Amino acid sequence: MSKIVVVGGTGLIGSKVVAKLSEHGHLAVAASPNTGVNTLTGEGLAEVLIGAATVLDVSNSPSFADDDVMRFFTTATTNILTAAKAAGVGHYVALSVVGAERMLDSGYMRAKVAQEDLILASSLPYSIVRATQFFEFARSIADSATIDGVVRLPNAPMQPMAAEDVATAVARTTAGEPLNRTIEVGGPERFGLDEFVRTGLAFHGDLRTVVADPEAPYFGGRPTAETLVPGADATLFTTRFEEWLATTPAPAGR
Repeated sequence: MSKIVVVGGTGLIGSKVVAKLSEHGHLAVAASPNTGVNTLTGEGLAEVLIGAATVLDVSNSPSFADDDVMRFFTTATTNILTAAKAAGVGHYVALSVVGAERMLDSGYMRAKVAQEDLILASSLPYSIVRATQFFEFARSIADSATIDGVVRLPNAPMQPMAAEDVATAVARTTAGEPLNRTIEVGGPERFGLDEFVRTGLAFHGDLRTVVADPEAPYFGGRPTAETLVPGADATLFTTRFEEWLATTPAPAGR
């Protein structure tokens, strides 16, 4: 049984990964501010990493403002890497985003690339899992893109996936040997970004109009036809969006 520390282990992906790793006999430890671990200050990192074979980072910035998100990922990653080296951790795993390096006009994507670069520049064996957008975020994307009751989004193609499948991919990678490379995972269907959000809203009776607008931003950037789709060697999971919607309760208030 190996000890695996999951930074961000109480969040959407992290909690699922902790459960999956635990089910397979690993000692999976959730590390987050509410468990006494703060990656921005370094508080609790040295202690939680004692005896860990692997550290997985699935944490996310609480603010997506350009300066805030860059500060979060560079500071947190530097602190985790430093503590992991000191603890003798043998595998550093991080969750990243498909297309981050192709959308550098987005402050969030620039910050994710900076995070990846720090990992690659370290001496630690690593694995980076880039995932496409999650089904779970269709409504929050709509909310962030709503102006005067109308949702405006680019129609750039994407292959969203269920958080459960993201967690499966990350857990498998974390339990394995270091890849020392980046892999991609995605969903089985290709949608326009506007179509993805429109489908999600309509299924649960959200009557907002979704307009395809090539000038509308996404995470502060403007994706092209190739930005958000995984490469030919990506692992594609089989959960379809409408199948997932049918098993997911409508958001509160809808």
